[in-house]
Amino acid sequence: MTSAIMWDWMAFGVRWVHVITAIAWIGSSFYFIALDLGLRKSPDLPRGVHGEEWQVHGGGFYHVRKYLVAPPELPEHLTWFKWESYATWLSGFAMLCVVYYAGADLYLIDPNVLELPVWGAIALSLASIAFGWIVYDLLCKSPVGRSTTGLMIVLYGVLVAMAFGYTQVFSGRAALLHLGAFTATIMSANVFMIIIPNQKKVVADLLAGRAPDPALGAQAKQRSLHNNYLTLPVLFLMLSNHYPLAFATPWNWAIASLVFLMGVTIRHFFNEMHAGRGKPWWTWLLTAALFAAIMWLSVQPGPDGVRVREADYDAPMTALQARFADDPHFEGVRDTVLARCSMCHAREPLWEGIAAPPKGVLLETDRDIAAHAREIYLQAGITHAMPPANVTFVEPAERAHLAAWYESASR
Repeated sequence: MTSAIMWDWMAFGVRWVHVITAIAWIGSSFYFIALDLGLRKSPDLPRGVHGEEWQVHGGGFYHVRKYLVAPPELPEHLTWFKWESYATWLSGFAMLCVVYYAGADLYLIDPNVLELPVWGAIALSLASIAFGWIVYDLLCKSPVGRSTTGLMIVLYGVLVAMAFGYTQVFSGRAALLHLGAFTATIMSANVFMIIIPNQKKVVADLLAGRAPDPALGAQAKQRSLHNNYLTLPVLFLMLSNHYPLAFATPWNWAIASLVFLMGVTIRHFFNEMHAGRGKPWWTWLLTAALFAAIMWLSVQPGPDGVRVREADYDAPMTALQARFADDPHFEGVRDTVLARCSMCHAREPLWEGIAAPPKGVLLETDRDIAAHAREIYLQAGITHAMPPANVTFVEPAERAHLAAWYESASR
């Protein structure tokens, strides 16, 4: 079994874990937001209880009560909702390493954007993610943090600036993915650095017979509110790497900026509904308008008149790419790829209904083909994933030749 196959399965496994843990984190987060907003008050509530709610699920009835600070006596069994957040971030970082750091030449660095050494691109990636949490935390603790609306506006400005900045140093695909990682790190760090530690301080105070500081709860609530509104944009950014119309356009940073606004409008609808304040349907009209603007931006030319950022036809090959291009099998591989694949994977796709090369993969030049050797091997050599439904009639002998080329050059 080749290393490419093992590496691809490892990437699949890490992605699977990441999706599972993200579902668990987002599911529990959305549940508690809805629960908190839907709490009802009644005259017979015990002292310290903020509200209660009756729920039915799976054939059973549940009676839930929320204490504004903490109950007078802590139960022996107390469930902490934190591991979903930690596991989501750890698995996401593992995927960043497996896909974007290990494949930096292909996925992280775009010489047409900025010439970076692999180590420099990885260092910049790590530094930017850490920078995000530091700036965010300082803003929350600054005088600006006393105003919920003012802080949200400033934070939105930071996100827009980072969106633009990422597109100036990384490939379009990596830029949007990093903006998602930047935001997700803030969310997970909120849980790890603020929400859980504050809850532990409250528990310690109760066990020691002291009155907990209400400011701890207020601080945790502020961070939880931010996580509420950032969740949906992060999901969009994590999915964007599959859609070139989102990441491979001159206005990818503006598209990402509008997505954060859509996250606010969608969550506002559900927050108002769960709180019993009605259903503001206008938020869906605004969301649809924002999405229409995103669709329009995706096909607009940039300031230089370029519609989609194109890879340079004449860019030199790396040493690894040259090895694949110099292999004796390459001439036959080139014939197969140009005849069976390049009508879609082109700077201007010829296949009807395809506006941009799928996943941003270009297969028109020797450099293009050599750069995507591993993907060609996995998608069209040893599997029949590409082309879809074998619409261009790739022959078994051609697939065998593609596989033999990769295995030969890899040795």
